[in-house]
Amino acid sequence: MKIIDNLKWRYATKKFDNTKKIDNKSVELLKEAVNLTATSYGLQPYKVLIIQNPEIREKLKAAAWGQPQLTDASHLFLFCNFTEMGPDKVDNYLELRAKINNLNVADSADYGNMMKGHMASLNEEQVKTWTSKQTYIALGTLMAAASELGIDSGPMEGFDKESFDNILGLKERGLTASVMCALGYRSEDDPFLAFKKVRKPLEEMYEIV
Repeated sequence: MKIIDNLKWRYATKKFDNTKKIDNKSVELLKEAVNLTATSYGLQPYKVLIIQNPEIREKLKAAAWGQPQLTDASHLFLFCNFTEMGPDKVDNYLELRAKINNLNVADSADYGNMMKGHMASLNEEQVKTWTSKQTYIALGTLMAAASELGIDSGPMEGFDKESFDNILGLKERGLTASVMCALGYRSEDDPFLAFKKVRKPLEEMYEIV
């Protein structure tokens, strides 16, 4: 599989060449790949902000302890998970599902009630934990898709999420910063470029039960 070679090629890029930019066609492909990511119930309980504004990037960099990827990478994808999952979120999904599949939305009432019951059983922190987990599935898809396009990526959890929320006004939108990914092209003097990928042997990773 070509994806195996692509995943061997990629690494968590720390230093990007700030003179190289991802073309628009590739960005659209990355966006579509993320949108096709599997999520629980298919609800996609998050939004992805593509941070382009240089001034905002500088503010976010300060809230990420000065990591240069935030300003040097061509693109910055910030995954923001929903902080609440009310019945309206389920209704919106079922309406879209019915429209796309030419179904009667009323026929999905039992399925919808099951989902709503599950959401109602979770407290606020459990909802945030669940929706945040969904963003990591999408992050994996993004990095795999980027590797297929020969685009470098660097996943990032090391930032002050509360500061990000304040800078971007996320709380007012029912969102909170979860994880981000810097995308672009590696600098030739990235110190991690020469490192060989370190992974456990397959026989240690897997166990047949």
